[in-house]
Amino acid sequence: MVADHDGVSVVSVSGEIDLVTAPALEQAIGAVLADSPTALVIDLSGVEFLGSVGLKILASTYEKLDKSIEFAVVARGPATRRPIHLTGLDKTFAMYPTLDDALTAVRDGKFNR
Repeated sequence: MVADHDGVSVVSVSGEIDLVTAPALEQAIGAVLADSPTALVIDLSGVEFLGSVGLKILASTYEKLDKSIEFAVVARGPATRRPIHLTGLDKTFAMYPTLDDALTAVRDGKFNR
């Protein structure tokens, strides 16, 4: 599901991110990026399984973003935080435990690229 939070595009995901569900996530992100957002937040708070394909989508999304677009991931719980941490992606892009924290960081300009 894609939503706008005062100019910040938020893609909320739930369930599992695996080979079966990954194409839908890629399409949702692609649609958001086509609108040239100022910031993109991927909300994984409803995700129960984050497979390697999901990690690849997060990394490739970050890499293809224009430097002027802020990017953050909402991840809480071991199903999402642990794989992101183990792969070192938490050092690549900003990660927050709640959507409110991510949105506050965007509004306060506290991202580091």
